[in-house]
Amino acid sequence: MVRRREKVRGISHSDLSPPRDTKYLLRLYITGVTPRSTRAIENIRKICDEHLKGRYDLEVVDIYQQIALARDEQIIAAPTLIKKLPLPLRRIVGDLSDKERVLVGLDLRPHPEAPAPPKKERAPAARSRLKKKKKTAVRPKAARARVR
Repeated sequence: MVRRREKVRGISHSDLSPPRDTKYLLRLYITGVTPRSTRAIENIRKICDEHLKGRYDLEVVDIYQQIALARDEQIIAAPTLIKKLPLPLRRIVGDLSDKERVLVGLDLRPHPEAPAPPKKERAPAARSRLKKKKKTAVRPKAARARVR
């Protein structure tokens, strides 16, 4: 099991990301012509034009007009971007203003690794206490036998 983890850690982002010529199929679910929906459309178009130049199909679906399609995809919040291809399927909810989150969701950037927790150092006095051995009273054998 440990070996498996080491192999996964050893994989670089380039091994996981789709090839440069892969076509992306994206579907953005919005709720009418609201400011948040408009912002989501602008943000995803800007990101796609910058990072996917001509390698994407973006379909914008108004859930008020196509209720059945939204129900089939189980859309519970809008705007929601669904990356259908390349697999794995991903969902990103919100106005897509967090560019790094969107790029990670589209597999265009590696997943940020959690920072290592800072090491806690003990005070010098605490270290010296650990080095000292506890002195215990040694009782004679006869006394130990009676205590039982």
